[in-house]
Amino acid sequence: MQKLLQDATSGFLVFLIALPLCLGIAMASGFPPIAGVLTAIVGGIGVSHLGSAPLTIKGPAAGLIVIALGAVQELGMGDPILGYRRALAVGVVAAVVQILFALFKAGRFASIMPPSVVHGMLAAIGVIIIAKQVPVVLGVIGAHGEPLEMLLEIPHYLLEENPEVTLIGVISLLILILLPKIPVKAIAAIPAPLAVLALAIPLEAYFNFGVEHDYELAHHVYHLGPNMLVQLPGSLIDAITFPDFSMITSPISIKYIAMYALVGTIESLLSVIAVDAMDPEKRASNLDRDLLVTGIGNLVVSSIGGLPMISEIVRSKANIDAKATSQWSNFFHGLFLLLFVALLPGLLQMIPLAALAAMLVITGARLASPTEFKHVWDIGRDQFALFFITFAVTLATDLLIGVGVGLALKVALHAWRTGGLAGLFQSPARIETHNDVVDVVVEGPLAFTNLLRLQEPLKAKLVDGIRSVRIDLSKATLFDHTSQERLETAANEWKDIKLEFVGLDHLQPVSPHRHALRRSS
Repeated sequence: MQKLLQDATSGFLVFLIALPLCLGIAMASGFPPIAGVLTAIVGGIGVSHLGSAPLTIKGPAAGLIVIALGAVQELGMGDPILGYRRALAVGVVAAVVQILFALFKAGRFASIMPPSVVHGMLAAIGVIIIAKQVPVVLGVIGAHGEPLEMLLEIPHYLLEENPEVTLIGVISLLILILLPKIPVKAIAAIPAPLAVLALAIPLEAYFNFGVEHDYELAHHVYHLGPNMLVQLPGSLIDAITFPDFSMITSPISIKYIAMYALVGTIESLLSVIAVDAMDPEKRASNLDRDLLVTGIGNLVVSSIGGLPMISEIVRSKANIDAKATSQWSNFFHGLFLLLFVALLPGLLQMIPLAALAAMLVITGARLASPTEFKHVWDIGRDQFALFFITFAVTLATDLLIGVGVGLALKVALHAWRTGGLAGLFQSPARIETHNDVVDVVVEGPLAFTNLLRLQEPLKAKLVDGIRSVRIDLSKATLFDHTSQERLETAANEWKDIKLEFVGLDHLQPVSPHRHALRRSS
């Protein structure tokens, strides 16, 4: 009972963070705001006890905003409602693809995705989110265009800003930035999104956003109205919307099906891996099982009008920080969302869009933080090249092309360093057990391309009684950044088993960073 009470408490704290984010992510995705809440409810109540990841929170994520918005705009061809329903159809088919990925045990491939490529993609998504949400923070109506074009238009948006809307947006940004830094533990512990709503809603009421009217300031006339507030249907039943499959075989739909399925799968499973590493009990999740549950959840939510769901890292970390112990915390987070939307819908409709947009700007800034660029630079110039090229190509084209170019570049760099492609895809090591030690002798390159051919047989050797895994790299020709990170992450989930690297002396690191790529001289 004590653990259940702890999970209910952590679920409530996650609910406070999730509610405004679910609304904001849906709004930024071109979906009705309630769609994000629907997704989190299904992810919490519906599928929380079907998966193997005990501490992850499932719901909509900022990383899929770009895909969802692109699907709505391209498939709607000027009609946002039609685009929304056709995007739901894309979500249904993508969910089926995710289920197939899980059944064919493809979840493990997400664990070998090069971090620099993934972070380059996420940084580009962060910039796109900022570009799309700055006009909303400033109260500029009708702003649209390509991300780089909208970034260049920010000075113009500042000249067109609506002062009362901007005041709410700027105050929201300041709260989100400064509140966690206040050196008073009780104040810093207050969820910043909740504090934003606590100030934004009274300010909106004071400015009377709910009634169409004009106001004059400094000899300029500005307009306010309910279109600057969250709009909700009368009930959750009214929110249910069914997909339109009329364009599901079109090239546009196929493109977004691939993007939903691949990017959603990668981001979700990497979140599960990260959350497992933070789990105090070091429980290892079954990635294929979790992907299957995510696919089932997406099939449900896309069939009734919701956004795609993933295992979300920010809310999952908040869940762990709140001392969650099991899947029940995710269940309670969904239950609290359901009760709030069912019992207090009027309060939600008093939330200014500018406040939600401010939360998304901060989310985008975290994804594209300068510290992220510096971190990758410190690992090595090769990793920075992968990161930046993925980032730039994603911004200039789309996610699939950006990630594809990043992966191709990494394979090309490894082939150049090792003298060909063949060794990159061969089994990289011999694995033998001596008493309580597993000896792994690497011969040739150990890279993201052949890491699975080491991980799978190694996992089978980790039986009761094993106390140490010793990876001998004295005969290795290359040991890449991805392999180092993934092996150490896996070791964090081993109970009472120590990971040791030997024979590194002859491999030359490309930078002082401990995870820098190493190659034979």
